Amino acid sequence: MGEEVKVVSVLGSVTPPGRQHRAVNEALDRARAADPDIAVDRIDLAELTLGFADGTPLDQLEDDSAETVRRISEADAVLLASPVYRGSLTGALKNLLDLTPVDALRGKPVLIVAMGATDHHSLGVERHLRDILSFFGALPMPVDVYLTSADFENGVPREDAAGRLDQGITGLLTLARATGGLGEFGPDPLISRLSKGRS
Repeated sequence: MGEEVKVVSVLGSVTPPGRQHRAVNEALDRARAADPDIAVDRIDLAELTLGFADGTPLDQLEDDSAETVRRISEADAVLLASPVYRGSLTGALKNLLDLTPVDALRGKPVLIVAMGATDHHSLGVERHLRDILSFFGALPMPVDVYLTSADFENGVPREDAAGRLDQGITGLLTLARATGGLGEFGPDPLISRLSKGRS
């Protein structure tokens, strides 16, 4: 047996569970069944109450914010899933990332899973999340997993869509194992340098 890899998935929609929710969770179940050294933690923003990112310290928020950020911080790899909403990620997922300190995602492998109505929206979530992940100094996978309505039949992901999710998660785990324990990658993110300069 190898060293355990802890993966946390964040489902960024606050609407009732739908196709993306099912596809991601089934893919994580398959990965867990194939590899006993994977621990999976699932964060569903529809089930949580998070504070608005207004600068209030996490330990002063009387909701699920601090615990949710802790779970992300303790993960070895992160899967961020969001439907395309007005050309970008959901506001709920952006708010969680606004609550999250840089060190929680710095140097951490991240897989982006996006879903839109058609292929025309394929870069909306990915483009904006890559900018955000760069701010954290995270390690996003080179290619995201993008799903559309055509990837499902009666709410169930088709074989090709399920295969792409499996490939994405396999790549995420490979990157997590390859980089685990190697420390920092490159210079500090700008926000970290600015913070150090003020202290």
